[in-house]
Amino acid sequence: MSQQGYVAAPPYSQAQPGIGGYQGGFGAPPAQPLYGHYGGPPQGFNAPPAGVMKSPPTSPAGMPPSPVSSQYNPSVQQNGAHPQRYASPSAASPPYGQPSHSVYNNMASPAPPTQQLANQMSAMNLGSYAPGTMQSQPLPPTSSVAQQHFQTPAPAMGQPQIHPAPQAPHMASQNQMSPPQSPLTNMLASGQPMGGQSMAGPPMGGQSMTGPPMGGQSMAGPPMGGQSMAGPPMGGQSMTGPPMAGMNMPFPGPPPSGQGAFQQHGTGPTAPSGYPQQSGQFGGLMSGPQPGMSGGFPGTSGGLAGPPQKKLDPDSIPSTTQVIEDDKARLGGHVFSTNMRGQVPPLVTTDFTVQDQGNASPRFIRCTTYSLPCTAELAKQCQVPLASIIKPFAKLPKNETPLYVVNHGETGPIRCNRCKAYMCPYMQFIDGGRRYQCSFCNCVSEVPVFYFQHLDHMGRRVDFYERPELSQGSYEFVATLDYCKNNKPPNPPAYIFMIDVSYTNIKSGLVKLVCDELKSLLEKLPREDGAEASAIKVGFVTYNKVLHFYNVKSALAQPQMMVVSDIVEMFVPLLDGFLVNYQDSRAVIYNLLDQIPDMFADTNESETVFAPVIQAGVEAFKAAECSGKLFIFHSSMPTAEAPGKLKNRDDKKLVNTDKEKTLFQPQKGVYEQLSKDCVAQGCCVDLFLFPSQYLDLASMADVPSHTGGSVYKYNNFQVATDGEHFLRDLRKDLQKSLGFDAVMRVRTSTGFRATDFFGAIYMNNTTDVEMAAVDCDKAVTVEFKHDDTLSEESGAFMQCALLYTTISGQRRLRIHNLSLNCTSQLSELYKCCETDSLINFFAKSAYRAILNQPVKNVRDILVNQTAHMLACYRKNCASPSAASQLILPDSMRVFPVYMNSLMKTAPLVGSTELSTDDRAHQRLSVMAMGVEDSQLQLYPRLIPLHNVDVGSEAVPDPVRCSEERLSDSGLFLLENGHSIFLWLGQASPPDLIQSLFNAPSLAHLQQEHMFTLPELDNPLSKKVRAIISELLEKRPNSMKLQIVRQRDKPEMLFRQFLVEDKGLHGGASYMDFLCYVHREIRQLLT
Repeated sequence: MSQQGYVAAPPYSQAQPGIGGYQGGFGAPPAQPLYGHYGGPPQGFNAPPAGVMKSPPTSPAGMPPSPVSSQYNPSVQQNGAHPQRYASPSAASPPYGQPSHSVYNNMASPAPPTQQLANQMSAMNLGSYAPGTMQSQPLPPTSSVAQQHFQTPAPAMGQPQIHPAPQAPHMASQNQMSPPQSPLTNMLASGQPMGGQSMAGPPMGGQSMTGPPMGGQSMAGPPMGGQSMAGPPMGGQSMTGPPMAGMNMPFPGPPPSGQGAFQQHGTGPTAPSGYPQQSGQFGGLMSGPQPGMSGGFPGTSGGLAGPPQKKLDPDSIPSTTQVIEDDKARLGGHVFSTNMRGQVPPLVTTDFTVQDQGNASPRFIRCTTYSLPCTAELAKQCQVPLASIIKPFAKLPKNETPLYVVNHGETGPIRCNRCKAYMCPYMQFIDGGRRYQCSFCNCVSEVPVFYFQHLDHMGRRVDFYERPELSQGSYEFVATLDYCKNNKPPNPPAYIFMIDVSYTNIKSGLVKLVCDELKSLLEKLPREDGAEASAIKVGFVTYNKVLHFYNVKSALAQPQMMVVSDIVEMFVPLLDGFLVNYQDSRAVIYNLLDQIPDMFADTNESETVFAPVIQAGVEAFKAAECSGKLFIFHSSMPTAEAPGKLKNRDDKKLVNTDKEKTLFQPQKGVYEQLSKDCVAQGCCVDLFLFPSQYLDLASMADVPSHTGGSVYKYNNFQVATDGEHFLRDLRKDLQKSLGFDAVMRVRTSTGFRATDFFGAIYMNNTTDVEMAAVDCDKAVTVEFKHDDTLSEESGAFMQCALLYTTISGQRRLRIHNLSLNCTSQLSELYKCCETDSLINFFAKSAYRAILNQPVKNVRDILVNQTAHMLACYRKNCASPSAASQLILPDSMRVFPVYMNSLMKTAPLVGSTELSTDDRAHQRLSVMAMGVEDSQLQLYPRLIPLHNVDVGSEAVPDPVRCSEERLSDSGLFLLENGHSIFLWLGQASPPDLIQSLFNAPSLAHLQQEHMFTLPELDNPLSKKVRAIISELLEKRPNSMKLQIVRQRDKPEMLFRQFLVEDKGLHGGASYMDFLCYVHREIRQLLT
């Protein structure tokens, strides 16, 4: 894909005053950008080898700089402005995915000159992992001759239009070779440029290059050679990129090239031309249009008269659904044995069975790469972050063995004398079994007498298979009193239900709903395997401006209420009878739950407190000397006079300014201290919010997000439409398996160490990750850095140790061990990368970074690092090929679609149309996500249901998340773990509608049909409901079903999840982003 022909609309990462790009238009770049490693000191650009530097942004020798007076020709509409929620279709383009006639000609000559549009997408050879190293020689800045170009239709939210240029002849001297390709990436290749010329230089004679219109905007075609340029040319000159979220103004200049906060770093040039051409499936370039290779839409009319046209087929760029299906076909249903170091597991979307044979299951730990670079220099060169995503309590399927519990009695677990690592499969026994060498710090320790065992002829202990800690990657130790607070065994944990009984919650029916549900739900409190009843104690509080505590002691006939109105100095008015065993006090509790809705039925109190409610929970746990969880049901901003009182600070004027970060920051003071108190006591907070307007979620959710808690949010809650959705969340939340009062530490072998932690956690120091509770869906992402050289021979080890209290009140240590390979070959590192883990890391680090720097900077850094990672692969690992080809590592071939989707998520999109609370909520929920949840969030599943086989058990294969995959006569289900939609095409067959809704046609569907599917006795209805309930069962959160008809207003909500299309609130389509990233890569390489 050459950089010439296609200047996409305004940019991801262009210079603004004070950002390290090029200062408007021309002139040398600044010495270093003004932001360093997310909050670190700024760092300059590391000088790459000679001859590799990016050429300064001046015109090539002998050419006058092209005039860039207005940066955009006045007759071109400014790309990237988003006056409406959809980009406005051009006059001729009908709405939604129908083909449009392009308005390409408004300033162009009848046909484009041949020396124009280079083979942008067409030659984009998306190659797979390819061995061999590229030679480094700078490219001569010569012009490229016209290559074959393709045209895509322009749906209203769609792709750029790329028009055909006359076909170029094949010249023997320009030979291109691309690496072996993954089957899905057989790109439509283009005609080749003339003999030996590179395709990275600027166009000749100052030709014009206007960017293609985004989403059907009108667009200027190219003038003839020598006319002024509407967009500046390439070859080091300033250039505009695709539009980013909410960036309405184009500004000039390529992206900052220095070390951004992810430490960007120079990479070398691209390869020379002149390799023998390969033909056939390995992507030797085809010349000219090939018959029968038309793109997605039949009958798209051409924008220009002229040579035969070809559409760029969206199927020719890497597809996430294809990668997922391929992995399922290859590894689905297989057993994954963890007996090898550095083994790359199947994708999170694949069903497989794990057999633990010495390394932790990928359900517990996944890594961004399973082959670490041996040196810090290598890590810096490739820019691939080194991280693991650890989910210590991940649910295991029924066919996998639960973790073994090892009990060494009073002596406790055996640990290395020096680094305190726990006994694990990587310890080497020596001296006939009397001593062992630690694999983490190499210290030799004596084996305790009771633990001694002889070694066999292999040097392995005879009891190897009888001891889980020697043969398994994950296991638990029973902890001794040394591991308990005050050296006393802990009490079983408690749950306290705290219900806001202010006017709105009573009137909406929420209080009655919660009380009724708790009667049945308390029967299902989590319990130890094999235990008859749960050991968890329960307590109840209601509150508005004051707090009401209830005595539900089993001896009482009626519950007793005690009111605490002194909310500044919060205390618990009763000790005995507040936290009780549910089984013993069932009758009194039933009585209470019946009375609460009536007791407050006539309330007019609309003000509430919030911080004192959490404080009361902490005090109750302190008094009972236990840990536990608060379930808080709350509806409005706490405005009553009390500690933690909040005021409205929602200011849309801050969006897209340097102060936008304050919208995500919690209000300081009370809540910070409260988080600290909660963690110290082991008090986790789960918050259920029912807002009808802004309530400063960033502040209210601060405590849950530091205590391992969850935040659930139901906007404009109505019992009829949202009740079931909320109750599903409450049931899932209450029944999750979890550990309390937890501390986690990650130890590593010498040469690298854990440096940064992301999650719903609290860090009191740099090594201990504290969580008041940790459940089966919470994950902690850990970043590693080198502090020495790693050895390819011995590899790298990590051990995650989690000390926690079980549901029954036993103190335990849960240990997960993982061994990784080390390599000095970049190709090996890229081969062992995992895209889903990488994007989990990038999402969390970006979401943390927006607390400290402008959202736009964070987006720039994401694009820069994406380009750096891929450019380094291109330069060092791929077979030599033309610069016009985009070559991606096989393991990262769909990384750009996830990255583009991440940049279009609410927290990273600067749009005033998005609610501040929703953005804060999404930011916090992603911070605690594991790999499977973040994968689904960033690439939703779009499942066609219109041709579902009602006789089979299987769910239909998902299709790509793009409007182009929808059909007017189709039915599609879309889910991303938080939302679920049933989309009905406007031409849906009446018999389908009859089967699902018992209505004769789409037009007969009423509003009440739009949230549930009626239970009808026919195969299609049963099948669709079964698919939906299976999804609801599988996901950690409940999802509210929304049924949308094509072209109804609610369809807008559905469309924002079609992540391959242009963003509703700004942000490029996948195709545009790929073009943009490719251009960035080429700039780095030249």
